[in-house]
Amino acid sequence: MRQLTFVEAGRVEWQDASDPELTAAAGALVRPLAVARCDIDLPMAAAGLFPGPFPVGHETVAEVVAVGAEVSRHRPGDRVLVPFQVSCGACAACRAGRFGGCRTYRARVGAASGFGQSGGGHGGAVADLLAVPAADHMLVSAPTSVPPTALATLPDNAVDGYRAVGPQLQQHPGADVLVVGGAVPSVPLYAVAFAVALGAGRVRYLDSDAARVEAARAVGAVAELHEGPWPRRFEPAFITVDATGDPDGLAAVLRSTEDHGFCTSVAIYFGAATPLPLLDMYTKGVTLHVSRADSRRLLPEVLPLVAGGRFDPLAVPTTIVPWEEAARAWLEPATKLVLIR
Repeated sequence: MRQLTFVEAGRVEWQDASDPELTAAAGALVRPLAVARCDIDLPMAAAGLFPGPFPVGHETVAEVVAVGAEVSRHRPGDRVLVPFQVSCGACAACRAGRFGGCRTYRARVGAASGFGQSGGGHGGAVADLLAVPAADHMLVSAPTSVPPTALATLPDNAVDGYRAVGPQLQQHPGADVLVVGGAVPSVPLYAVAFAVALGAGRVRYLDSDAARVEAARAVGAVAELHEGPWPRRFEPAFITVDATGDPDGLAAVLRSTEDHGFCTSVAIYFGAATPLPLLDMYTKGVTLHVSRADSRRLLPEVLPLVAGGRFDPLAVPTTIVPWEEAARAWLEPATKLVLIR
């Protein structure tokens, strides 16, 4: 088969590889129909964050090709979403619903497709075939009414945007939301779109990128361009989302969170130390949540919003590119890139 492979910083190419084999009775083989590029995929490939070579891609909607003897929920021909994190569904963490913390599948950066050996060596989605373990648990049935280009955005970035505002708005309906972008292209825009769809109060978006500001405005946010140094705080909101990727930006967002409010950071901080305004947070009772989205746990919450027409992931600027052009497009700028067969 062919798979799009990260070779070294700034270089991805199609390479031939052996077809994955269906060796586990609980596993499945799927054929990706569309794959979205995650916000971290571009810097991973451009800068070489993890050692190559390895096949890329971890946001996919696929067709089931073959299933093991123990698989009962899925059959060849089914359309499915593949959560980007790999989990077993049976360990203590999975039984507790913490699939992102699966104890069976572990890796240096977390077990996931598209990260090479750093992610456990589970293959990449921009390929003719992808092997999926624990298929009855892992695979999520995808509605045929939603186009593959929209479905492909869900397993990571759209779900990440949802987890930053959705559970909080369930507990606090109508709360105001502040999203501050800067380093992360699509996730904060998905957060804005979900906040609007879920009936948040005032939804505000700040970013140094004029195109993303306009995109946030188009999906219903009060959006403003922020330039220059970070202020001590912005006008506060009960639910805040940090996508700045800058420790000073994170501190400003935390200080902008109302008393006993919730701040979720969807950015990744690679530095050894990221100072936090802990005294401000302590005094105001602010909760900060930092993690990757738990894809398998949250996909069933997001899918009905998409299938029911309440949330359209394609409202976020999406560049759709034919599959054969993947090697060229993977390293080009785009708020959200989707490859389609």
